This record gives sequence, structure tokens and C-alpha cells, in this order.
Amino acid sequence: MIALKIVYIANIIVAGWISITSVCNPNKSALTVFQNAYQPTEVIRLVGCLWLAIAILSILGLWRPISFSPILLVQFIYKGTWLLVVALPAIKHNQPYPTGMALFFLIWVLVLPFVIPWTEWTK
Repeated sequence: MIALKIVYIANIIVAGWISITSVCNPNKSALTVFQNAYQPTEVIRLVGCLWLAIAILSILGLWRPISFSPILLVQFIYKGTWLLVVALPAIKHNQPYPTGMALFFLIWVLVLPFVIPWTEWTK
């Protein structure tokens, strides 16, 4: 349970800051979060909205950790998919990609399987 709350707190801090930056100032987000790998478009705001939803659900997860844990599975799937279909090909073809984001996503994909309460979902 403590590990779940630590993950929720990390989500609140990281996804919260990134979401606010992405929604309110996509130009700054393109420069900082996305490390100039992508142009500042409305897609950055769209991604910011997703991250804001994750931050809000993580706040609720502090009070009901098991009930809100499916958001962690969503993160595991989308971050893992992004690493496979965006970051890995960019690395392979020596193209720009947000390395900081890729590193954070990789850490999260490695940590989440050990934090997600798989057995609680089967009860």
C-alpha cells in the first residue's frame, strides 16, 4: 500500500507539473518536457490533458489506492507502447526524441509491474 501511495505522489508531482505546463504553455512544454524533439502544437495540449487526468486520479488514489490503481495499468500500457513505437525507432534511426521523458517512462514501465495490485483485482 505504501508503494502505491509513493507512485501516486510521484504521479501528482510529475504528471501535475507536466500537464499544467503542456496545457497552459505548449511552447514552454515543447522546449522543456519534449526537449525540442517536437513542434509546439495542440497535440501537446492533448497529452497535457491526459497527464492532468492521471494527476487528478492519483490524488484520489491517495485515499482509495486499490480503487484507483487501474490508472497505473493505463500508464504501464501507454508508456510501454510509446517506448516501443516512438523512442526505440528514434534511437535506432538516430532521430530526435525527448530523452528525459524516455528515461522516466522506462523507469515507470520497470517499476509499475511490481506496484500494480494484480491480486486485488481478481478478488
